Amino acid sequence: MKQKVLKVNQGDNVIVALTDLKKGDVVEYNGNKYTLLEDVAAKHKFYEKDMKQGEAVTMYGVLVGKVQYDLAAGTRMSTDNLKHAADPYVFRPSHFTWTPPDVSKFAGRTFNGYHRTDGRVGTANYWLFIPTVFCENRNMDVIREALHNELGYAVTEKYKSYAHQLVEAFKKGEDINNLDLSPTIDVAKNRPFKNVDGIKFLNHQGGCGGIRQDAAVLSKLLASYADHPNVAGVTVLSLGCQNLQVGDFTADLKERNPKFDKPVYIYEQQQSQSEEQLISDAIKQTFLGLIEINKFERKPASLDKLVLGVKCGGSDGFSGISANPSVGYCSDLLVALGGKVLLAEFPELCGVEQELIDRTINEDAAKKFISLMKAYSDSALRVGSGFHMNPSPGNIKDGLITDAIKSAGAAKKGGTSPVVDVLDYTEPAVKPGLNLVCTPGNDVEATTGKAGSGATLILFTTGLGTPTGNPVCPVIKVSTNSNLTKRMNDIIDIDCGPVVEGDKTIEQMGEDILEYCIKAASGEVIPKAVLLNQDDFIPWKRGVSL
Repeated sequence: MKQKVLKVNQGDNVIVALTDLKKGDVVEYNGNKYTLLEDVAAKHKFYEKDMKQGEAVTMYGVLVGKVQYDLAAGTRMSTDNLKHAADPYVFRPSHFTWTPPDVSKFAGRTFNGYHRTDGRVGTANYWLFIPTVFCENRNMDVIREALHNELGYAVTEKYKSYAHQLVEAFKKGEDINNLDLSPTIDVAKNRPFKNVDGIKFLNHQGGCGGIRQDAAVLSKLLASYADHPNVAGVTVLSLGCQNLQVGDFTADLKERNPKFDKPVYIYEQQQSQSEEQLISDAIKQTFLGLIEINKFERKPASLDKLVLGVKCGGSDGFSGISANPSVGYCSDLLVALGGKVLLAEFPELCGVEQELIDRTINEDAAKKFISLMKAYSDSALRVGSGFHMNPSPGNIKDGLITDAIKSAGAAKKGGTSPVVDVLDYTEPAVKPGLNLVCTPGNDVEATTGKAGSGATLILFTTGLGTPTGNPVCPVIKVSTNSNLTKRMNDIIDIDCGPVVEGDKTIEQMGEDILEYCIKAASGEVIPKAVLLNQDDFIPWKRGVSL
């Protein structure tokens, strides 16, 4: 560790501990000395000067809270002495200018992706199963087990083998405590369809029982997944009587992409002779479809064809210092190369709205952002909650005391480029550059929404560790600190700990991240969430249940 503390922005009045500090320690930063009045764990903050009750606390250069009582310099920031506060925001004329980063290192670079007929390029080649209603989830599970096990996409073989060992030991009266997981055959090596990266399933709890608006939003979301450039073919299972009718889904699909030409096989259970017929027919027809999409091959594509979603979850006090700014620099590189970047999680943009509004190049888009943010905030307040309640116990324990602190650090993932468009949930990203996408902050709901707007890769930063993935969009895990990388290496792809330790700059780390993205987009490296079949999918249900 080259330094013990850090002041993120020179206008801040709090200082971040990069390592555990003890009461009575005297630390020096930029020629100033600070005496700590209590222990300050790594990732937490202390006040650099005496503060009066009600005085504003600034971090990342923005208001993040107000102190609740008089306190002295060197006091640790806590939920007791600081409460959330954020500046108001309005539309105002702005003359934002941006200096793109040097991208000469990436000029002319390509990735090997799957070219679709509409000009988009996928980073993977998947077959997708979609249920129009939760009643079909069980049938989907049966089909998944059959196809995954037989075609080499299952990742549970070692656990099945372990369970078998336990049963055999039990039958023989042997001690089971000494049994360990045994190495198993790599079933992926036996895949008959080498150019099919996976068979994915969108199990969900919607499609009926809620208000009609929920079914309508779900239909648009499912259509966006069917139209996703990483998807080559679709099998739809429907019950028949549900709110979300097959006709609604196909209409949304055509509206989204009038030139949609992928194979779509639809099966409705109430029109079939039996469950057995439904499942066997779906398996056979899908198998024939797999034969066809296996003929597709990866071919070079320019980097402007990448659509990068950026997300944080299980965040800690280092998120806004190491991983998020590094991902933000990667975002700036991709924008400068002509690609698209999607920044979402509207509850985690609380407090930085004005900066984003001022960076938005179109007045209509800026006002759309204001409208979406206020409507979302009001909906939370109406049920007795609010954005201020966003930080989780894990966030708070690791230094994210208020939502404004969490948000100011979270927004760093989007980099510094102009905002070219603002998208409501499920709206597709069509403009190159930084796009804001309205989603919840919830890990899975946010990644679900980003993929729905067209992300073909997602960079997911985490300080505490989360295994979240997505069915159709490879999710790359970026750790904020090296300790997490060592502890949970089975879910982490990239370590940004060297930024905290002073061994790498944010710019160097951002370039490393883009290099990894190029390899992942080409299928040269497989992110851990993909290897684990971490296919999380939660549609955002905006309405109430009936």
